[in-house]
Amino acid sequence: MASEHSTSLNQTKSVHPNNDLEQQESLEVETKDFDYSKRSQWLRAAVLGANDGLVSTASLMMGVGAVKQDIKVMILTGFAGLVAGACSMAIGEFVSVYSQLDIELAQMKRDNRRHRDQEEDEKEKESLPNPIHAAAASALAFSVGAMVPLLAASFIRDYKVRLAVVLGAVSFALVVFGWLGAVLGKAPTLRSCVRVLVGGWLAMAITFGLTKLIGSSGL
Repeated sequence: MASEHSTSLNQTKSVHPNNDLEQQESLEVETKDFDYSKRSQWLRAAVLGANDGLVSTASLMMGVGAVKQDIKVMILTGFAGLVAGACSMAIGEFVSVYSQLDIELAQMKRDNRRHRDQEEDEKEKESLPNPIHAAAASALAFSVGAMVPLLAASFIRDYKVRLAVVLGAVSFALVVFGWLGAVLGKAPTLRSCVRVLVGGWLAMAITFGLTKLIGSSGL
């Protein structure tokens, strides 16, 4: 009897560590998934904002550069695009995140009526998105991207050299943003870089071509 009792005790002791290890591994996986989901939200706003600022401002400057060779006109156009785009991104992100916040708060109120745990409510409130932070992050990211073509064109007087430098600087930045988004998002690097680069080239080429066509038609 004593040997059977000790054997059962040893079995229970051997089972508990395995259960503890399984629980610890599951908690680590859940924590990694949660951290990655939170990071992906900020990554989306930052990368998309910077890429939008880069492509839209560069396309504006290339479009104006198709009909106006004056450096002042080109820089002012880019600066206006930076300010307008940053404000648009901030307002759009604020409205979007605020709508998401309203939905989650309404869901929490419905759950509170079902007598949920107060600690769970506090944890959920801490994880709620902040519209102001999201708006500021989007505006800042857009501005950072828009500064690339502005800085590239600011100190070059020659028209053709200026266009070439803007195109080169923007192409390099597109590759960097594509690589950064792929690495942080754990996506294929080459495919992401090519996709972002080709998309930026298309936007600039279409804007340049259509503006050149309309400008040469005498409208």
